[in-house]
Amino acid sequence: MSTIFHRLARLVRHRWAERQLNQALPVAVLAELEQLIAQSELRHTGQVRICVEAGLPWSYIWEHATPRQRAISLFSKLRVWDTEHNNGVLIYLLMADHAIEIVADRALHRTMGQEQWQTLISDMRSAFQGGHYAAGLRGALERVSRQLEERFPRLPGSSTAAQDGLPDRPVVERHLPG
Repeated sequence: MSTIFHRLARLVRHRWAERQLNQALPVAVLAELEQLIAQSELRHTGQVRICVEAGLPWSYIWEHATPRQRAISLFSKLRVWDTEHNNGVLIYLLMADHAIEIVADRALHRTMGQEQWQTLISDMRSAFQGGHYAAGLRGALERVSRQLEERFPRLPGSSTAAQDGLPDRPVVERHLPG
């Protein structure tokens, strides 16, 4: 019986977080992040996606899925893995669980050590705890972009249109009915 209670409690917590999403990341902040991603991708061949969810979909909650499992699923769903140089990265935030996940494709993952990824996540967590979601995401984007620029610079004269196949707008997943 306690398993069902825990699932229902988690569901309520995740649906409640939906109401806080617009406050944490208003439309103007999402537009700013979109611009920053677009500017960043002019300087490197990687692809950066940001995805924020207030809470998990019901099916993930019922199956006791972890934020990492959801991030990996979105990495696939959003086609971040499908980059020419295997250097895409997903920055994922699950507000209800205060979870931050970074999923990097093979080539990018090899260029950054686990300690660098953990430091990036720790810095984001500090910003988020203070309610500074925009600043935390901006900082993460700057650091990931810098790494991509160092390891995968866009060569002068190369076409950005052919390589910039993914949208730059942050994905905000909502799971409230209606």
